[in-house]
Amino acid sequence: MITRADTLARAATLRATFEAAGAVPVETPILQPADTLLDLYGEDIRARAYITSDALRGEQMLRPDFTVPVVEMHMSHGAEPARYTYSGEVFRRQEHDPDRANEYIQVGYEVFDRANPAAADAEVFTLFAQAVAPLNLRAATGDIGVLMAAVRGLRTTDARKAALLRHIWRPRRFRALLERYAGRLPVAAQRARLLEGALSDDAPLIGKRSQAEIDARVALLRADAAEPPLNGAEVDLLDALLNVRETMPYALAQLRDIAVDLPSIAAAVDGLAARAEALAASDVDVDGLPFEASFGRTSMEYYDGFVFGFFSAQRADLPAIATGGRYDALTRRLGNGAEIPAVGGVLRPGLMLELEAQA
Repeated sequence: MITRADTLARAATLRATFEAAGAVPVETPILQPADTLLDLYGEDIRARAYITSDALRGEQMLRPDFTVPVVEMHMSHGAEPARYTYSGEVFRRQEHDPDRANEYIQVGYEVFDRANPAAADAEVFTLFAQAVAPLNLRAATGDIGVLMAAVRGLRTTDARKAALLRHIWRPRRFRALLERYAGRLPVAAQRARLLEGALSDDAPLIGKRSQAEIDARVALLRADAAEPPLNGAEVDLLDALLNVRETMPYALAQLRDIAVDLPSIAAAVDGLAARAEALAASDVDVDGLPFEASFGRTSMEYYDGFVFGFFSAQRADLPAIATGGRYDALTRRLGNGAEIPAVGGVLRPGLMLELEAQA
């Protein structure tokens, strides 16, 4: 039986490995101010986090991960470049899967370095690959930045692009919006009545929105409905991008082909190529490394570039043993005007021990 002491001992070993790579150990409070996380993720985070209320401090959240508080710490008083490591409990509600632990130990490694983002990506991935190498895990990689660049390049309104970008991490909602903007879905009856103005002036207000807020929202919906549908060829190219699932060299070739007709992704694809070169220089088998353009879209919403994960092929019921990625935009959101390229990842030592015990 794997005990908490076993897990903490493995966490200490992993943390020591990251310290040997140049990381400074840091600690963050278990209770985090909820307003920051709610501002970042919206009310959806309530379904995944444990929230309590304090008369003096307002809503507090049991730490759902370490990255946000580490970024806040670095942007407040960290020097650069910087590397950090940490370990401790995180808390996630698992109402959709009660068999999964809602409290577990994470060990992480974060890099804040603007000199060479591709090299930093390769550094983090390589360290994590070495940490899990004895477990014979399946690697997965992707790049949210390519999809975001494709959305930003669509010939449509800023409001539509903003909505699609906001829902990149919710694939079903993203698909529904894309189909609606492309005119490929019939207008729902309720929406049609709203757009036609079939609302009673004396209908009671329900909820927290004022009449002015409702009127503004209706005006936005009507303005959007008046816009022409998305270009069908661009939507098809976006679908082709989302379906890229190959080893790294072949994925790069497919993305370069798509970039011919969707030039907005060209810079992001060049970044992917630079990362592949940096990974190869770190002795990663790039020719056999999987790449999925859609990978990472159901993870925490701060990833906006390179994403990776390591999974057990024998235990498909287990979540990722390790995950990570690039989150440049998060440093901008929390930096009060400052920003710095950043990439990192987390390991679950308890799952590593579980897999070792079954080997």
